Amino acid sequence: MAGKTDDNIEELEILTYDGARMKVGATSSTELERILQQGGCRAEIYTKLQTIAVTYGDLVRQRFPNIPRRVSGYNLNYLLPENGFHIARALVGSEGTCVTILEATCRLVESPPERVLLVVAYRDIYQCADHVPEIMAHKPIGLEGFDDLLVGYTRAKGINSEGLALLPEGGGWLMVEFGAETAPEAESHARGLMQALGRDPNPPNMRLYTDKQQAKRVWDVRESSLGVTSHVPGEPLNWEGWEDSAVAPEKLGGYLRALRQMMAAYAYKGSLYGHFGHGCVHTRINFDLQSTEGIAKFRKFMEEAADLVVSYGGSISGEHGDGQSRAELLPKMFGPELVQAFREFKFAWDPDWKMNPGKLIEPYKLDENLRLGATYSPWEPKTNFQFLADHGSLAQATLRCVGVGKCRREEGGLMCPSYRATRDEEHSTRGRAHLLWEMTQGEVVRDGWRSEEVKESLDLCLACKGCKSECPVGVDVATYKSEFLSHYYEGRIRPRSAYAFGNIDLWARLAAHAPGLVNLTTQLPLLRDISKLVAGIPQQRSIPAFAPQTFKAWFHHRRRSAVSNNASSSDAEALPVLLWPDTFNNYFLPATARAAVDVLETAGFRVIVPQANLCCGRPLYDHGMLDRAQALLLQILDELSPEIEAGIPIVGLEPSCVAVLRDELLNLFPHDERAQALSRQTFLLSEFLETYAPHVPLPQLNRKAILHGHCHHKSLMKMTAEEAVLRRIGIDFHTPAPGCCGMAGSFGFEPDKYDLSIAIGELELLPAVRQAPADWLIIADGFSCREQIAQGSPRCALHLAEVLQMALNGPDAPQSHPYPESGRTRRREAEVLHSMKRSGLGLVALAAGGALLWKVSRNH
Repeated sequence: MAGKTDDNIEELEILTYDGARMKVGATSSTELERILQQGGCRAEIYTKLQTIAVTYGDLVRQRFPNIPRRVSGYNLNYLLPENGFHIARALVGSEGTCVTILEATCRLVESPPERVLLVVAYRDIYQCADHVPEIMAHKPIGLEGFDDLLVGYTRAKGINSEGLALLPEGGGWLMVEFGAETAPEAESHARGLMQALGRDPNPPNMRLYTDKQQAKRVWDVRESSLGVTSHVPGEPLNWEGWEDSAVAPEKLGGYLRALRQMMAAYAYKGSLYGHFGHGCVHTRINFDLQSTEGIAKFRKFMEEAADLVVSYGGSISGEHGDGQSRAELLPKMFGPELVQAFREFKFAWDPDWKMNPGKLIEPYKLDENLRLGATYSPWEPKTNFQFLADHGSLAQATLRCVGVGKCRREEGGLMCPSYRATRDEEHSTRGRAHLLWEMTQGEVVRDGWRSEEVKESLDLCLACKGCKSECPVGVDVATYKSEFLSHYYEGRIRPRSAYAFGNIDLWARLAAHAPGLVNLTTQLPLLRDISKLVAGIPQQRSIPAFAPQTFKAWFHHRRRSAVSNNASSSDAEALPVLLWPDTFNNYFLPATARAAVDVLETAGFRVIVPQANLCCGRPLYDHGMLDRAQALLLQILDELSPEIEAGIPIVGLEPSCVAVLRDELLNLFPHDERAQALSRQTFLLSEFLETYAPHVPLPQLNRKAILHGHCHHKSLMKMTAEEAVLRRIGIDFHTPAPGCCGMAGSFGFEPDKYDLSIAIGELELLPAVRQAPADWLIIADGFSCREQIAQGSPRCALHLAEVLQMALNGPDAPQSHPYPESGRTRRREAEVLHSMKRSGLGLVALAAGGALLWKVSRNH
């Protein structure tokens, strides 16, 4: 819509290597004469630039490709008098080889407030390219293309499924965006193109998206292309190198056919996509950059590819610049005379050759300084996680990041909460991935698993798993962090909070014997302050109160009562479902699990609960306590073997626990058939209802709500089923931007993380909850999310199970839990009083419980 960067720069404030500071822009003949008369550094530079324009002007006019995306070389065309001797635009794209840019004055371009997206599908990408000139005649504001290989790679990675489902049938796609002041006007432009294309003898398949959400999902397919084509399951690694060549749009179809033919001759493979309206083509190719033969083949291909694009009157680079990876090829495109002109241009600004040497002019060879190279031999440590998708190699996993930087976006998204709050590269997914790669190299980061630099970077990772799904290449920092910490603390004492929260299942099981006594020490003034100090919890936090009766105790008592009352045989004939009694909903919020029993039984299922005390070990991963985590998973596989073999579905209420059985379990035991089966049989409540009871009528609950998804829920399981169930019962819900709540398990309970935890919560969730009308429900399934809401707002959130129970009981029925939907203080007071009554405050229990807790904590 607005051209390249150089088309839009009016003035630059620059600094030369020797300290001269000046503002440059378009220069009239009068102004140029004045500058030359003044003398000094600026006059000297301008004299040299004027000489270049006079000496090489005709060659520039002849040999510079007149195409929309010529980025290779220096912009000597802007030194010509017909272009205003525009020094600022001549410096654009100089890649730091001439000056440092301090400030840029840009041309403002009006962005159409209303946009629609038309997707045009042809048989293949070449036909798409052939029709670009015809489509451009209708003046779209954007025109992108991608091929069937990219779609296949996207599908293989299991991402952007909603966007893929919206595409019209074809083997190549053009995304044509129209903009205008009003939506009807933009739609009118799009329909005009549809009518024109529909008159072709072989018209394309077309689909117009006026719904902004649908358009965004389709755009996600295109915008994820770089990452999608980088690490494809079952494929060799794909690399940049020939990733942004450009030709005139009217020559694009022929160029793509010739490029693909050349790739096939080398037995190379790569998706073709890019900015087709400007004739710019992106691709990543499966170069072998780890063997001498592969690197020699890579060099030969690059040289022939340069000859090919030049033969089409194109540019070696149409977007990213030359750097060192393509600058060696510039003589093929410009000839030796213009390369000499480039040399003189750099010398005018940087006579001592200090600014980014070895790039663009007098460059390193294109096969020098490769990230891998024939001598690449990284550190390959033994790991707990198997990294099957990365051939069992942590070093291979750290190669995933290709620097897209999606983790650095400021607007709402799962990835990356710590970066959004700190704005520090060290605390971004990309920064962490690069540090881990340096760790496997051993040159900059030399301490391996003991590296303080790596630990510091990983320390603020919330293990939200947002990067696992949102990062286009699936960088999984949560897993890397857990693996790193498991080795970093080997033979070392961990922080108190690690033992307090990592082993929460043990402490909760002990506390269940006398919940009132424990609540007495964690909720009453002075005692609670001491408790926080001992456990390493910030004073600003409230410690969640233990329930007076665990869910399992309630359930087994209920089951025994039903047996003694001779319950009917119809219950035994119903489809069994195992309800997973996670630590949080068993010991702290059993009302959630009781509600789930109510919902499942009403839907016609027979609920069973494990007799053994089982825990998935979710908090252990956050602290790298992987030995115990693996032992707990093996215990689950042993105890639940009959249910796994029988194919009984398992319903989890805590998203992070379901995530363990769907993610970590497979990464730790990828070859265990029981683990594979358990992962397939595990569902969230909403997923189970949508899979096993899609047609069971659900009562209506016509309420408005704020819906917040746990990060693991959004990342691994997605919110589709949750939203579908809420729609089935008539809930009109609003979802804040899909960011993290900031609590992230025990993260928000650590003293040095409290401020960051609150800052992340304040990005989206907490303001949305506070602003919600009092009659709106707040729905959040994650225990940590509910705690952050309760401790950071005047509201308390309900689990989906409780919302469904509310619908079953009717809007006017009393809720099953002993505290109201809002009012966290009353909730905690009710829990404490209730549990104190049940425990009786016996001195014997107090002494025994305290001694036992102390003994276990000492042993650990």
